[in-house]
Amino acid sequence: MEKALIAPCGMNCNLCYAYQREKNRCTGCNIDIATMPNSCQKCIIRNCEHVINSKSGFCYECKKYPCRRLNDLDKRYRTKYSMSMLENLQSIKVKGLDEFVKNEAERWKCPQCGNIVCVHRKVCSKCSFVYRI
Repeated sequence: MEKALIAPCGMNCNLCYAYQREKNRCTGCNIDIATMPNSCQKCIIRNCEHVINSKSGFCYECKKYPCRRLNDLDKRYRTKYSMSMLENLQSIKVKGLDEFVKNEAERWKCPQCGNIVCVHRKVCSKCSFVYRI
């Protein structure tokens, strides 16, 4: 699991379907290249001046934290995918990025084959194990 794939909002791009897919693979929110999906290039959170100018590169340093957009994103991910951007950011802030990535690697590991599972799907892309997070 790569630390560079933790987005400013707390999304772990290692777990994203767009990053894990074989065709037209996304490079993650922190990589600013032409192959990044248009939605990521235009992401208001990713392009926020407070995030760009912060020491950590994460939203938790912002004076508006958590902003409406981050709260909306968090609510959607909590409801649909059992993952919280706000909890991720709190963990990064308190425990550090290294510890967060270590915990994520264990939390999102397929119990059958050890592959990192996708937060957006309920089936492991390597062994087709149906999992519940």
